[in-house]
Amino acid sequence: MTGYLLRRLLLVVPTLFGIILINFAVIQFAPGGPVEQMIAEIRGQGDTMGRLTGEGANETRPQPTSTAEGGGSQYRGARGLDPEVVKEIERAFGFDKPAHVRFGEMLWGYMRFDLGRSLFRDRPVWDLVVEKLPVSISLGLWSTLIIYLISIPLGIRKAVRDGTRFDLTTSAVVLVGYAIPGFLFAILLVVLFAGGSFFQWFPLRGLVSSGSETWPFWDRVWDYAWHMVLPTITLVIGGFAGLTMLTKNSFLEEINKQYVVTARAKGAAERRVLYGHVFRNAMLIIIAGFPAAFIGILFTGALLVEIIFSLDGLGLLGFEAAIRRDYTVMFGTLYIFTLLGLIMQIVSDFTYTLVDPRIDFESRR
Repeated sequence: MTGYLLRRLLLVVPTLFGIILINFAVIQFAPGGPVEQMIAEIRGQGDTMGRLTGEGANETRPQPTSTAEGGGSQYRGARGLDPEVVKEIERAFGFDKPAHVRFGEMLWGYMRFDLGRSLFRDRPVWDLVVEKLPVSISLGLWSTLIIYLISIPLGIRKAVRDGTRFDLTTSAVVLVGYAIPGFLFAILLVVLFAGGSFFQWFPLRGLVSSGSETWPFWDRVWDYAWHMVLPTITLVIGGFAGLTMLTKNSFLEEINKQYVVTARAKGAAERRVLYGHVFRNAMLIIIAGFPAAFIGILFTGALLVEIIFSLDGLGLLGFEAAIRRDYTVMFGTLYIFTLLGLIMQIVSDFTYTLVDPRIDFESRR
């Protein structure tokens, strides 16, 4: 197993490099980079000041006809701006260097776990990630735990009572929960229980109330739990359906195998057969997939939930960075998400061997 883990760890490096390289190449062809964003802000401020002071109200703005006025710039929005201003913006953002040089500098920083500084927030990307991480971990951890606590017992019960009224009824509920988009269910919860139109039972913004830092410990715990109710329910509704059906199908497959028939023929109690023989084999893929499921909910499923419930987490950070073309934040979060995802895949493989010691990845050819 040690040799297999070392090989997988070594494969992380080229995989991570390939993912970053492809995304960096795609971004180079995407319109509206950070330089264009800053030029648009400068022009917007200039237009606003002109309107406020009344300048140019009764005259026609001259159109630039020379490079000195920005007419020859590669940025369409730079027309009319001093070329030195555009060059200064490029130098500030590092875009005065060729793409391959910027890519090499970015990789060198990532090798030292230096993610750079945000282009528009002027803060280290690591500080932004650490600041937003508790929100995303709270959402991912609690929703994943509740999904497993609901799905595994429900899936086992459905497998034992396959074809009964209980199985059909719960299947209908599961399918309805799977069919409703998470963001739509989040809006419904806000309208019903967060002061939208009916009840004001739950808070809508953040994970804690304003001024809760001075509250007693248990009051702060209760306040945190109360804020987590609606976002967690939203993620649970959208995530428990697939795991429930996977648990049921895994148990049904194991229940119909010969070793179960043999155990029953020897007079073993049904509970002993179910939890002493079937459980470990049926739960192999489910328990081993917990790290990957947590990463999936942590970084992919919570974006719209964070936006709707005004939770300032990693999903919202990445979304705002993409909108503003804050490339250092975009690539920094991509680097962290990809690295954690690759490591969690290795953790999943290791979990397989813990659940079932008979699995030996070294013997695979």
